[in-house]
Amino acid sequence: MKKNIFLLLFLITIGVAAQSVRKYSNEFLNIGVDAGAFGMANAVVASTGDVNSGYWNPAGLVNIEDKELSLMHASYFANIASYDYAAFAMPLDNESAVALSIIRFGVDDILNTTQLIDDQGNIDYNRISLFSTADYAFNFSYAKRLPLDGLNVGVNAKVIRRIVGDFASSWGFGLDVGIQFQRNKWSFGLMARDITTTYNAWTIDEEKFAEIQGAVEGQNQELPETTEITIPKLQFGVARTFVYRYDFSLLTEVDLNFRFAQTNDVFSSSAVSVTPSAGLQFGYVDMIFLRGGVGNFQNVQQIGSLEGDTSVGFQPNIGIGFSYKGIQVDYALTDIGDQSAALYSNVFSLKMDLSIFR
Repeated sequence: MKKNIFLLLFLITIGVAAQSVRKYSNEFLNIGVDAGAFGMANAVVASTGDVNSGYWNPAGLVNIEDKELSLMHASYFANIASYDYAAFAMPLDNESAVALSIIRFGVDDILNTTQLIDDQGNIDYNRISLFSTADYAFNFSYAKRLPLDGLNVGVNAKVIRRIVGDFASSWGFGLDVGIQFQRNKWSFGLMARDITTTYNAWTIDEEKFAEIQGAVEGQNQELPETTEITIPKLQFGVARTFVYRYDFSLLTEVDLNFRFAQTNDVFSSSAVSVTPSAGLQFGYVDMIFLRGGVGNFQNVQQIGSLEGDTSVGFQPNIGIGFSYKGIQVDYALTDIGDQSAALYSNVFSLKMDLSIFR
């Protein structure tokens, strides 16, 4: 009897050898937040300085002057998946600040057809149920100015919750550390994600697993191991702001993104892989913003090539923003894959300086 094997394959993929390292664990945390950052191809680790710094580089939180709130929603994969984000930040004094943020990436109303066919081989559509799979991240951020002028440091403590219906769930914990240094018109940033490695512990419903264990004929699937470790990643950026006649500004930034594993990044070795990203933001009187960026340079295998030829794929993004009296609305048109292999997504975000309500 054949059953839907989607759940079986999903449960197998989340299981790895105990305490094993995975190149692509908790990948939803690498998507990013804030339409303004997306418009610049996520090249903001050196220039970020608002409530969204809690994600991009917590050291930038020291630049906020009052309480700030940020909200974002995006739909991916032709509206199959929803990506939502909310953050709040506030200064503690002139030297430090804190932030709290929540991220959810989920697919809802998935058809569970594992019980569609009963033991007698009869199809009963009443046996179909719905479930959701969702990833959550809860970040607490703290930032502090250091005695050296222009040097700031920040840290994230994050809790990760991942749920696959009633079938499996996990808790994860990790730390990020960020540094920013500003000198004249130049800004430098370094963000170390999962610096302690992020540990995820899965709990799998063995009864549910047993119901689909024989879905692939001729194979005896074992219950997956239940722990995984996310290896550290680094993002280094350099930014500079140019001001023209007081009203016009141009922010430029170039970042390098490092993974300590061999991937399809444009520069890759067995020890480290690197992909660059670059973004710019043209502003008028700090009210209207036009953004553009390119990143995620990958070596892409050519389909149908007999010799394994590859080409370089990349991700172009554009965006606009409007700010007035403490309220800023941003929009980005972004491709989460490359310039041809994935659909573009529309991302909207809202940022508010809560001092406007006083």
